[in-house]
Amino acid sequence: MTATELATAAQSEDSAFVEFWNEVLAPKFIKFKHVLVDGLTQHSEAVFPSLPVKKGDRVLDVGCGFGDTAIKLAKLVGPEGEVVGVDCCDAFLEYATKDAADKGITNVSFMRGDAEIALPAEEFDFVFARFGTMFFANPVAGLRNMRKALRPGGKMVHIVWRQRADNPWLSMAKDVVLQFLPQPGEDALTCGPGPFSMSNEETVKIMMKSAGYEDTELRRVDAPVLVGNDVSDAIAFQLAIGPAGEVFREAGEKAEQMRDEIEAALAEAINRQKISADGIVMDSSSWVISATNPVQ
Repeated sequence: MTATELATAAQSEDSAFVEFWNEVLAPKFIKFKHVLVDGLTQHSEAVFPSLPVKKGDRVLDVGCGFGDTAIKLAKLVGPEGEVVGVDCCDAFLEYATKDAADKGITNVSFMRGDAEIALPAEEFDFVFARFGTMFFANPVAGLRNMRKALRPGGKMVHIVWRQRADNPWLSMAKDVVLQFLPQPGEDALTCGPGPFSMSNEETVKIMMKSAGYEDTELRRVDAPVLVGNDVSDAIAFQLAIGPAGEVFREAGEKAEQMRDEIEAALAEAINRQKISADGIVMDSSSWVISATNPVQ
């Protein structure tokens, strides 16, 4: 499947989930790009040195977002290698394309696509995803398409968040907001299964086996994340994105009526976190999941 065919397929078959990301979530992510990209710097630095990538590799970055990981991968594979970033959000791809051009990175390109529907087949030595696979509505289908994008014997790595208790930067704010607002109903518009959908090691191994991988391994990585430049920024971030943001958004008018009380409670909780010269820092923990596409 060519890039043009992939983009056409993705746009003609957009799910409600993809539409929601483009219409509702993408503007919020853009507003807090400084947190979602810069805030994960230490986490990325803890992971990238160990990735099984070598000069000359052809790499696919699934759910590439603003393109920062694809650009880092392009530097790893060198000018003799190539990186393709794929994402379902048009606005993210525009940022990624511009950022790569501004930095003079010529061995990376970006395309629109939905990993749960289709990806190019048997074209890549390495497939990567950072904090994207947790949102697959059908994780086995998405993971299987990622495997099929690999050449026989190719490697994949995807990074997902571990348990709620190990990620207070995501869970704490939701606990606070739920003191004031109800849990979203079953018909709520969401970003997918959620950031903790792959937190269980055994569940992940079953998913990976069902998707056809072999030699699946999970490695824990702990690193601090920046959640806002200051307390006000951190509050706005939490009420816009992630578990707390979902609760707040789905509560609608009631949430707005209680905004002052909710923000005061969040400010109290956030002020108890680590405050550095760069901003509000909190703990995070992830699984770095690696596997191989079998040689048939």
